[in-house]
Amino acid sequence: MPQDSFKPEIPPFLSRYLIANPEEFASNLLRAYERGSIALAQLAERPDAKVGPYTSASEFSAATETLTSLAQTWLSDPVKLSEAQTLFFGQFANLWNNVLARAMGMPIAPLIEPASTDNRFKDPEWSANPFFDFCKQAYLLACKWAEDQLATTPGLDERARHRAEFYLRQLTSAYSPTNFLATNPEVLRETIETNGRNLLEGANLLAEDLRSSGDLMKISQTDANAFELGRNLATTPGKVVFQNELLQLIQYVPATDKVRERPILMIPPWINKYYILDLTSQKSFVKYVVDQGFTVFVVSWVNPDEKLAAKTFEDYILEGILEAVRAVKQESGVEKINVLGYCVGGTALTTGLAYLAQRGEEPFKSCTLLTTQVDFTLAGDLLLFTDDNQLDSLDALMTEKGFLDGSRMANVFNMMRPRDLIWPYVINNYMLGKKPFPFDLLFWNQDSTRMAAANHKFYLREFYNENRLAKGEMDVGGIKLDLGKIKLPIFSVATREDHIAPAASVFRGMQMLGGPVEFVLAGSGHIAGVINPPSKAKYQFWTKGTNMANLADWQTSASVTPGSWWPYWIEWLSQQSGGWIEARAPGKKLGVIEDAPGSYVKAS
Repeated sequence: MPQDSFKPEIPPFLSRYLIANPEEFASNLLRAYERGSIALAQLAERPDAKVGPYTSASEFSAATETLTSLAQTWLSDPVKLSEAQTLFFGQFANLWNNVLARAMGMPIAPLIEPASTDNRFKDPEWSANPFFDFCKQAYLLACKWAEDQLATTPGLDERARHRAEFYLRQLTSAYSPTNFLATNPEVLRETIETNGRNLLEGANLLAEDLRSSGDLMKISQTDANAFELGRNLATTPGKVVFQNELLQLIQYVPATDKVRERPILMIPPWINKYYILDLTSQKSFVKYVVDQGFTVFVVSWVNPDEKLAAKTFEDYILEGILEAVRAVKQESGVEKINVLGYCVGGTALTTGLAYLAQRGEEPFKSCTLLTTQVDFTLAGDLLLFTDDNQLDSLDALMTEKGFLDGSRMANVFNMMRPRDLIWPYVINNYMLGKKPFPFDLLFWNQDSTRMAAANHKFYLREFYNENRLAKGEMDVGGIKLDLGKIKLPIFSVATREDHIAPAASVFRGMQMLGGPVEFVLAGSGHIAGVINPPSKAKYQFWTKGTNMANLADWQTSASVTPGSWWPYWIEWLSQQSGGWIEARAPGKKLGVIEDAPGSYVKAS
């Protein structure tokens, strides 16, 4: 047979990785390297790369210190370490034997599979291709081994173990094979099929994110050009009927001829903008409540700058929440209104309820609290960011600037869920070279706000660090607060997968209130579990648990209902809202300042 007629057969799983145009590929790779190097050099000069409050450099330093200490603990027990190493290498020997058996065509079950909620390995080649299957299983085995070793490490107090678990999760998320070009089949295919244009476009998107980022690097999570307030977000018709330097108050146009006599005032968190309650018309909590025949008011907090540096947590209650309450009562002409607080908005509202109770005042018929903590003993990963050293450096930064840039808190929230909120976007944007999909929730998530210095210092130190409200040690207006004095009916919603306000923490706090509490546990997390319209028929919720010892016991005795908790709450709220009256047009008494969504929410 002539030598030039011989063509070696290429295995099918390798054929798709052959480069069609090596010259174009090399050119794109070189240009991507040049542009990426420039972008990374710029990143190294930003605050992200310097040790400071909530920066990546600080967290890397903390992770190194924590995991080094953990490794030293393991090394201090050579016998246990030797047993652990034997187990580790034994697992990898079994995995390698499986790889060889698969190469000989034998059907071999995997040693380990990703969790059903782990979307990183959905591409079929993670199972079909022996190389990628090996990378996947080796990674999962290593992660499980490390987690098991940590779980059985003696001598760690609760805080040290929590800290080690958090930083181990950061490390294992970062070192997933999905995050590297050579071990991600989807990225490899895209690189071959586009002759490297994806990497070039990824370098351009990285440079674009650097240009548009504020204090800290912000990885684009959605197409920011796809949304506009008043056009396809925050579109429920309404009017701004009151404002001061802390807030605008929006009253929504009724959607029914008759409305319930008692209106409801909604108080969102000031860490993000209010329109989480009024996303697209299909997802709008505000629209849903208006459509059920309620008069709805919503607080839209200001995006504070250095001029509001001295505004305290107490000011946000007295000049913010209670001024909004006064305006709602004046506009609606009723003595008692219903009120709702979400996250830190709920924490401030509950603090205000305790203040009013001590004064013998009760302007509310009922209160709804969404993912609201008042006892921070079980506050989860955020407790790791509020120790004395971190708060001291944060205080210095806020004192200098007069506020905390929203990107720092966004950075913290992203680090709490790196597998979902960081690495998928690194892969999609910078490795696949694709702009992220339009997603209203993530648009809102990236539309962060600043925090006034005095207010945020108090919130982090007095609630997270000292837990003074739960201990009965907090003062507002010179009055010491007691949560047990709050007697009005409470409807409390926690979400099962909440990483910001853990359900067990919410449950614990509600037991400190002195009145009747209707506790509901919703499926999903801090946002999706709350913003879960009935039309989507997603998730589920639990009610009527009888064992109040702890959340786990409560849930075992609770009834589960598929779908959204919104209709269940509306039924409860209706019982607190009086009879039917003629619908109210916004601003009949206070006047109209401007159309919703108002100017405060648009300020960047």
